[in-house]
Amino acid sequence: MSSGGGRELRLCLLPGDGIGPEVVAAAMAALTAAGERFSFRIAAQTAAIGGAALRSAGEPLPAATRQAALGAQAVLLGAVGAPEFDGEPKARKPETGLLELRQLLGCWANLRPVRRLAGRTPLRDEVAAGADLIVLRELIGGLYFGEPRGFADNGQAAFNTLRYSVEEIERLARFGFALARRRRRKLTSVDKANVLETSQLWRQVFQRVGAEYPDVALEHMYVDNCAMQLILNPRQFDVLATENLFGDILSDEAGVLAGSLGLLPSASLGGQVGIYEPVHGSAPDLAGKGWANPAGAILSAAMMLRHSFPLEAAATAVETAVTDTLAAGVLTRDLAPPEAAFATTDEFTRAVVGRLRG
Repeated sequence: MSSGGGRELRLCLLPGDGIGPEVVAAAMAALTAAGERFSFRIAAQTAAIGGAALRSAGEPLPAATRQAALGAQAVLLGAVGAPEFDGEPKARKPETGLLELRQLLGCWANLRPVRRLAGRTPLRDEVAAGADLIVLRELIGGLYFGEPRGFADNGQAAFNTLRYSVEEIERLARFGFALARRRRRKLTSVDKANVLETSQLWRQVFQRVGAEYPDVALEHMYVDNCAMQLILNPRQFDVLATENLFGDILSDEAGVLAGSLGLLPSASLGGQVGIYEPVHGSAPDLAGKGWANPAGAILSAAMMLRHSFPLEAAATAVETAVTDTLAAGVLTRDLAPPEAAFATTDEFTRAVVGRLRG
């Protein structure tokens, strides 16, 4: 399906903390313009998560937010994180709300596309140009969720559990091979199999599943080498598939290829309701200044149109509006050269919306 045909899209909006409300508002403006063009409308319910929820309800993912997310077709999230809660226990940390949301919705596959768009990069142009890859990250397993975990010896030691099952690895592997088949037919499985038993199992499962996809080239790469290769020769990669912690680190590192973390979108899939959010954090020091880059949030909304509904023509139009805006030199503070004038969050958003409305 490429046209909305008068459809109503039920969204749960979770603006969150810091610059989250600003970029979610920008994404909604782009979605509204796309809806006018492609004949769909948005029915959105806004709820609290993270620090905002801790202030209003005393917990990072209140029951009302859970209910709103479960009742939606997709969740559009801004950012989570508030320094005032840094010293709090795990149950009262904003980030716990995001982890619980992923578990609640069963979103085990995180997609983070990375390609060169605009802005400054310490890499030479001939290295960064042409980079076009997707980091596929397992999202609800590994160290972030493994049990047991905690502190021991009166706080003098701490421990976490890194655990993966064949089922968890296999479903991600199949997702990755299917994704690579729709792209350039290469999948790089990233692990640390020379040290970790979980990585040895990871490699075995990817090797077995890969035999079912003879048209997709499979390679295995240690995570430390992958981190180096992302900087030396990023164009060698198509789909990078890896576990939770490695994926978290590598996808942020890959932000240097795009030009800024503010340009990177993501989709968390696997359950009935997908979560769409920019890769950047809450950046509380930027909140309210008009300095936030809304491109990642707008591109996350485009991923939502593609994966949750699907409305491919609308998704492509939103992405084109963002890339054309960047190509026209409308650059936010994180992208503009030092000391140069830059577009505010609202100015960038208006430029994207104007292109969508034609």
